Amino acid sequence: MKTIVCEAGATKADWRVVEDGKQVARLITPGTNVSSMSVDAVLSVIRDAAAALPAGPYGAVHYYTAGVITDSIRGWLEKCISECFGSQKIEIQTDLIASARAACGHAPGIAAILGTGSNSCQWDGEKIVRQVRSGGFIIGDDGSASVLGKLFISDYIKGLVPSEIASEYARKFPSTYPEIVEMVYHNPGSPAAWLGSLCPFILDHYGHPYVKSLVDGNFQAFVDRCLRQYDIDKYPVGIVGGFGNALQDIVRPIFADAGIRIRAFIPAPIEELVRYHA
Repeated sequence: MKTIVCEAGATKADWRVVEDGKQVARLITPGTNVSSMSVDAVLSVIRDAAAALPAGPYGAVHYYTAGVITDSIRGWLEKCISECFGSQKIEIQTDLIASARAACGHAPGIAAILGTGSNSCQWDGEKIVRQVRSGGFIIGDDGSASVLGKLFISDYIKGLVPSEIASEYARKFPSTYPEIVEMVYHNPGSPAAWLGSLCPFILDHYGHPYVKSLVDGNFQAFVDRCLRQYDIDKYPVGIVGGFGNALQDIVRPIFADAGIRIRAFIPAPIEELVRYHA
């Protein structure tokens, strides 16, 4: 009997079909965030995926999605997945559970998401036993790409970015105060994603003391405000997300100075989730 494993972030969803322990199909669709998207938008993504994937029935569907899953949300997701895939076994979990399973498997440990956003938890091998709330990019998300972009653009509008970097930024990106306000506060897409999109430009200047302090300070805040609240003396940390993975050379020494052992860097959790469920 075939099984579906789906890891749906806010930007894209990665669907895998597994049969007899082997992956037999893959599909990429738009992502889902059940906290910020309408019910119709989320259901549309699931129905489109069902139409494109091999026909069921499926023995199980494991669906991981960004956003806070309430009983109400779980109810209509289960109903839609059952109708679309004909499965009697449906598991719906958050992206943080996905990251914990991918980073730690069935062993105790600490999972840290470092992507456009950030999140973390302590995992006992089966469930989350402690979580420092993320807060999103406005009141949290320390260490993330979106917060690095926010720190930079906040300095830019206040005239605190060194002139040579500010001038280059102004030639390449929306740079007037009204344009920046529009992109952050009236962006029809994702303000967090736009802020995160500034990171390649910022990191191109990592050799400059200003940028190095900004980048290192962002990761240090994640260590100090989040990871130190876990048992980092006992358990290693698995780091999930493209942002953290791309910046391993920066992250490793900052974590090492804090006494944090790194279990692994995982660009995206889907491959490990397929192994977990297989």
